[in-house]
Order: sequence, then C-alpha cells, then structure tokens
Amino acid sequence: MFFHFILLVVSLMGSLRSFHVSGCNENCADKPAFTPTRLVVKHGDPTSAICSVCQHACLVNGTTTDLEKAVGDTLRNGTTILWTVDRLTEWHTSPICYYSNAAYQCCSSLNVTVYQPPDSVSFSFVNHTGPMLEGHQYTLQCTVQDVAPVENLVVTFYRGQTALGQLQSNNTEKKPATEIFSLNITPSKEDDGGRFWCEAKLELGPDGPQRPPVVTSENITATVHYKPQLKSSSSDLITVSEGNSLQLNCSAVGNPRPSYTWTSPIRSYSNGSFLTIDSVTSADKGQYTCSVSNHVGTATVKFDVDVKESYIGLIVGVIAAVALLVVICVVIGYLLFYKPNRMGQYNLNDDFCSQTNHSAVPSVE
Repeated sequence: MFFHFILLVVSLMGSLRSFHVSGCNENCADKPAFTPTRLVVKHGDPTSAICSVCQHACLVNGTTTDLEKAVGDTLRNGTTILWTVDRLTEWHTSPICYYSNAAYQCCSSLNVTVYQPPDSVSFSFVNHTGPMLEGHQYTLQCTVQDVAPVENLVVTFYRGQTALGQLQSNNTEKKPATEIFSLNITPSKEDDGGRFWCEAKLELGPDGPQRPPVVTSENITATVHYKPQLKSSSSDLITVSEGNSLQLNCSAVGNPRPSYTWTSPIRSYSNGSFLTIDSVTSADKGQYTCSVSNHVGTATVKFDVDVKESYIGLIVGVIAAVALLVVICVVIGYLLFYKPNRMGQYNLNDDFCSQTNHSAVPSVE
C-alpha cells in the first residue's frame, strides 16, 4: 500500500512539472535568460549553464521559480540557477527555466546539441570494380558510421584536392546514426589516375568547436579507359622536294595504350606514331591516313603530301656537260691553232743558204 502511495506522489509531481512546462509562455517580456544561450557538447563531456530567472516579475508575491532538467544538478542563488552536468550522455535534453504566479507562467528553454564525431568514414564505387570508361556514369558512395546529430553532417566528395560535390542529410535523428551519401560522376581522361575520397564534417556553428570535427576516408585511385586523343592535327598541305626525307607525326594519348596504323597510296605501315621516309620520290605523293585505336575507340588524322621534282641533278648534269664541252673546245683549239703557230716549219734550204753566205778566211803561208 505504501509503495502505491509513493508511485502516486511521483506521478503527481511529474504531472505538476509537465503542467509547468506545457503552460509556460516563451514570449513574455521578462522571460528567463540562459548564459550561454546555446550549448554544444561532445557526448560524455561535462557542461554547465546559468539561468537568470527574472528581474522584476519574481518580486510578485506567490511567484515560484525553478529549472526543469532531465539530467544534472542545480544550484540556486537568489533568482539565478546554475545547471551542471558532470558527464552528458543524454542525446535529447533541453533544460527549461521558468517562473510562475497566479497570473501567468513564463519560461525559456536552453538549446543543447550533443554531438559525436563519426566512428569511421569509408569510400567506394557502387556496384563497380576495375577500370571505368570515359563518358559512362558511375556512383560514388561515402558511408559515415555512428555520427550525431546527422542533420549537422556535411559530406564532401573529392578528386585529389578538387571538391566534386557537397551533400547534407535531412535526417533529424539526435542519436548516432549511420548515413550513406551518393554522388554520380561521368569520368573523363583527366580522372585517370586521380585519387577519389570523401570527408565527413560536423558543422556545429559558432558555438561548436573552433575546429569542426572532421573524419576522412581512405583514397581510391581510379583507372579510366578512354579512346585515343591526338596531340595535334594536320590539315595543311605538306610539300617536300624529291630526294629529301619526310616525317609525319601522329602522336596520341589513350588508355589502354593505343596502336598506330598508317596507310598511303602505295603501301601500309605499322611503325608507331611517326612515319619516316628517308628519300621521297614522286610515288610518295598523296594522302596519308593515320589511325590510332584501342578497345574504347579510334581517332584518325590525314596528311596531304605533295612531292616537288628536284632540278638539282639536272642542273649538275648541264653544268658538267657545259664544262666538258668547254674542255673539248679548248683542246681542239690548241691542237688546230696554237701549236702550229708556236712551233713553225723546219726548211733544209734555209739552213744551207745560211752556211754559204759565210766568207772564207785565207790561209797564211
């Protein structure tokens, strides 16, 4: 019987407390004021706040003051009430400070946010492993384990140090919860080799920690397969003189590494990104096509080549012929004119005449 009486008393006290809370006015002029006006507390940490119940209304006879709380202790000093908690483990708590008299009841509630940083953050690609294909859509997933409150959680997806997107939850649960965030991407060749990851941050406002709690995931290095992309394209006519060398460049990037095939009017080549002809002839004139391909796709570039006839050999031949002709003319002229005039004719009569014209010297006896 005594036990039932105790239960009845406790029930009446709870009803009376509920009456105080439910019937209070938070828009009254001289309402209680908490300092600080908002508390942000890590789960399990101590906390405290002071309530100044009233300034003038408390002077009215019959006015009662109190601070209703789910946890903690209170210490009264006149119209000021100190609320302290050694270790806050309640996820839902909001102390109410009030005063009441016969006329009305006035109260204020303290906004208390109890937070817990994520236990862990993981990153993954949804339903996909291995290389991605350029231009296809994929889903990134960031899983945040046991974080509170979820509504204050901001998740950012990154490639390297570049933010790809930022998401928030509309979950209003105050207790720790696991939340999964997803972001769709369409990768390009710039994403090949990129490090993808996500970051979970509790944005608790100016009353929260100066450095918001942040937990990051591991990195996943992505491989993106993309069709070959030419480093340069050629549309101008390429002119080369006959006998000179010709080199055409068809370099491209692609993943997987692409293969090269060259075709021309006279033959096909398969010798990499460069095509080299050491000495071109008129037969090498025409359009050259370079096809660069891998399993993702093919890129093609065309080169128009014009071969100019070389006149160097002809000029050299003419010069040689002229020089030979000059030499022949010089030899003939020498034989016909210069040599006979230079040597003259030899006559025995002239020699004899020159001997008879000499005077004889008489002998002396």
